[in-house]
Amino acid sequence: MGIYEELEWRGLIKDVSDPSLREKLNKGGLTFYIGTDPTGDSLHIGHFSSFLICKRLKDAGHHPIVLVGGATGLIGDPKPESERPMITKEAVEHNFNCLKSQLTQLFGCEVVNNYEWSKDINFIDFLRDFGKFFNVNYMLNKDIVSRRLDEGITYTEFSYMIMQALDFWWLYNHKNVTLQVAGQDQWGNMTAGIELIRKKEQKEAYAFTMPLLTKSDGTKFGKTNGKSIWLDRNQTSPYEMYQFFINTEDSKVIDYLKFLTFLTKEQIEELEKKHQAAPHLREAHKALAYEVITFIHGKEAYDEALKISEALFSGNIKNLTAKEIEMGFNDLPTIQGKDISLVDALIELKLATSKREAREFIRNGAVLVNGDKVTDEGFSLTKKLAIEEKFIVIRRGKKLYALLQY
Repeated sequence: MGIYEELEWRGLIKDVSDPSLREKLNKGGLTFYIGTDPTGDSLHIGHFSSFLICKRLKDAGHHPIVLVGGATGLIGDPKPESERPMITKEAVEHNFNCLKSQLTQLFGCEVVNNYEWSKDINFIDFLRDFGKFFNVNYMLNKDIVSRRLDEGITYTEFSYMIMQALDFWWLYNHKNVTLQVAGQDQWGNMTAGIELIRKKEQKEAYAFTMPLLTKSDGTKFGKTNGKSIWLDRNQTSPYEMYQFFINTEDSKVIDYLKFLTFLTKEQIEELEKKHQAAPHLREAHKALAYEVITFIHGKEAYDEALKISEALFSGNIKNLTAKEIEMGFNDLPTIQGKDISLVDALIELKLATSKREAREFIRNGAVLVNGDKVTDEGFSLTKKLAIEEKFIVIRRGKKLYALLQY
């Protein structure tokens, strides 16, 4: 199976600019690029699903270049429903440096910034050298533009397509890039680049898109409780990432294994059989979490995440370090730095609605402190009970946790 057929099997090819691309991809030797704008200081899991194409094609003998758009990031590509808020040049530069570090570490590929070749183009040259190659009717027919016509689209957003086409043309001339890869929402901008190269250089360039990774309801993949799953472990801990993947929808887990891992067709098909036979064992989910987390953060981070998860499931809180508790419980209700009775703590942490209810929970053995059941209604929480003198973990019932932090 060639790389093109593998990408097809994984569901990673949607639109293709030319049928000859199948042979070219299978042959190897292309220089290609994929890009993103530095709208934040970390990539998220949605980016990761796209940027894995760098390694897939690199392993097949192609040369990847990642473009982080310091210029286009100052403009903002048109969103389907509204204009993106402008961000400062300082923020864009900071975000570029952060993303370049992440991309280099993860994929070991060349990272370029389109600000470098865009910043010195004056307005008249932009119109003469590039604008004249774009027919307005052609631009209006592009999907992302046409969807905004009723609500209105600014000239700044409208110009984004020309800027992205300019990037493809510049990379074609200076980096020998003949292929652009991106998500399906970028198809209009990509074909504009192909047209610009054809008109200015009388040469052929190519593109293919990847489907956007979605949940079963069609919404974008990569958020939990409204929060994005970031690749920066300071924004999303390996434990949180583990929980995200272990709780992935059963109906989508095999698709995610194809999109997000380098497991072979045979390995994924074997996991699919196990998943269909015993979905409650979550073998596919565990494989997904292991493959993604070890690729992004390493085996040690995965082991740490698994240890926290197993400790929470079993109630063996004392086996955790303060650092692991902080990682696993960073979104929990927390009381800061004071000694307090267990009854009052349950009320303050909203684990009980009244003292009478709190005492009843304690009496019935429903309350655990650092994994130990407490039945004494007069029990007090003090710093000497805290793990590493930092945290006391309170649990009510099977799943309700809270923290006392010193």
